[in-house]
Amino acid sequence: MSDDEADPELLALLRQSLGLGSSSASAPPDTGILQSAEFICDNAVDVSISSPGTKAAAATLWALIKERGFSTHSWAQHELHPTARDEATVNFIFTMDLLNFSFWSDRAEHQRAAIDYRGQRWTGYFSLVAALQRALDEGYAITTPSFYASEEQCPDLILAHIFRSCTAEPFPLLAQRIRLLRSAGAFFSSSSSASSPAALIRQADHSAARLVNLLVQRLPDCFDDVHSFQGRDVVLHKRAQILVADLWACFNGQSYGRFDDIGAITMFADYRVPQMLHSLGCLWYSPRLQGKIKRGELLESGEPAEVEIRGCSIWCVQLIKREIEARFAHEVREWKANAEGRDVNAVLIDFLLSIWY
Repeated sequence: MSDDEADPELLALLRQSLGLGSSSASAPPDTGILQSAEFICDNAVDVSISSPGTKAAAATLWALIKERGFSTHSWAQHELHPTARDEATVNFIFTMDLLNFSFWSDRAEHQRAAIDYRGQRWTGYFSLVAALQRALDEGYAITTPSFYASEEQCPDLILAHIFRSCTAEPFPLLAQRIRLLRSAGAFFSSSSSASSPAALIRQADHSAARLVNLLVQRLPDCFDDVHSFQGRDVVLHKRAQILVADLWACFNGQSYGRFDDIGAITMFADYRVPQMLHSLGCLWYSPRLQGKIKRGELLESGEPAEVEIRGCSIWCVQLIKREIEARFAHEVREWKANAEGRDVNAVLIDFLLSIWY
């Protein structure tokens, strides 16, 4: 090999580390999220994981999974989630998860920002889904990147109308959500290799970890979720992982939702599942942190306690998954074999905790 030639093995390693090149089936790209979660857990000051609580939660959740027949099909059973398995649904899920963050409100339930849709009032995450479905019904192509990229076709006033609340509280962080829509729309409009969410998904070549990496690398303003903790950068990438998980669930592990390494996806590190893990006795908070929470003090994004809650939650769900697989190994094998779409992974545990809470 001449000095002018690139080392093919070095190039392959670089491409694999970025999640951009083909890699062996035994060594898919790694997001680094689980390693970050373990580091956070090992160095946390205000949050810890209860081993007895985790073991008890594993038994409780496994019983619920069996009782409810919980699987990928459970996702599509919600009346607001799309059921068609086509590129329009890919666009819907991409837009939904691009905007899937921060629905917290300190107001009473009846005063919270809400969306009236089909005779029901929706709050929280489902207010977002309802707003998108309502907009499509009203003729707005809100899930089409070329539409929300264009300030002429889709000015801020139209977006304010699309996300109009039926209460006095406006839809939360609308300006930030508009900024994300514009950024993602501009990316797809200018990209020659990934002109749509579906095209970007195809580049992942059925790898969940690779798609997470691609989303973070190509759309960092939208999906990068990195924080400094104890002198080290830790990655959590909540929304990128949710997007992969929702695709997998909606498409039942097929087509755009086929990910051969879906086990690489962790719990999604938001604020809802940690609440459930704490109430189950899996997560313990220091008196200092418990006091802040009881007083209703907001934890700023990236502050140590917030990172500890998120990282320890990821690691806790991983321990719950391992406990289920170890303690109920025979039952798990039979349960998986009896119906399509069944699995025991962090994605389904997260979904179950989110719905149950």
